[in-house]
Amino acid sequence: MIRSIIIEDEKRSRDTLRELLKRFCKNVEIIAEPDGYKSGIEAIKKHKPDVIFLDIQMPDGSGFKLLEDIGEINFEIIFTTAYDQFAIKAIKYSALDYLLKPIVPEELINAIKKIEKKKQINTINKNIKVLLDNINTPEEEPKKIVLSTSDKIHVIKTDEIIRCESDNYYTKFFFTNGKQLLISKTLKENDELLSAHNFIRPHKSHLINTKYIKSFNRNEGGFIVMTDDSKIPVSRRKREKITNIISNLSNLTE
Repeated sequence: MIRSIIIEDEKRSRDTLRELLKRFCKNVEIIAEPDGYKSGIEAIKKHKPDVIFLDIQMPDGSGFKLLEDIGEINFEIIFTTAYDQFAIKAIKYSALDYLLKPIVPEELINAIKKIEKKKQINTINKNIKVLLDNINTPEEEPKKIVLSTSDKIHVIKTDEIIRCESDNYYTKFFFTNGKQLLISKTLKENDELLSAHNFIRPHKSHLINTKYIKSFNRNEGGFIVMTDDSKIPVSRRKREKITNIISNLSNLTE
């Protein structure tokens, strides 16, 4: 059984999640239902759960503050939240899981399945550190993201990424230090993650950081030259949009 704690200040939300777990996730045992930040910390220390369902906004302290104050984390976390764009972005950057309220049963089931597949949780503290660093970083500044390869967890700043290239269901990342990583996420998923940080997608197979565009060549159908000297094609469908974006950038040659 997966031993779980629901940390949620709204009784109705606690009741709903409890019933969903009982109905759709019979391998999950609820061992406590604290209603806030302080009682949540007490319950975690007392019961030592496998996973917590953590509300972000609570009257006596946020879910993020709870994670910051509790110290070493040896359990999985699934955030539960109403739509909060900034918080959701921070959670995605850190490669942690979340459920939007009202919770959809299928999404809850998938979240539990992910936990079942995990063999160890020794990376969770690194993910949490990325989350808290991003929460405390001004919105306009570069963020850190967690990238997972088959053998390692990598913490990367968004402004260290020059470009990304699709490789079927994987994405190849190219960095300012010349290194590359192959990540088991699609380019579309990475586009959604990075679009708020000066990344544009000039072609279905390419995602680029506008900070590292060196020049734009209008010949041969149009292509972008990056600072690593790679040539990125511009699709005909996106040519006008990309041209407008690039025309607003400074220090470029054509």
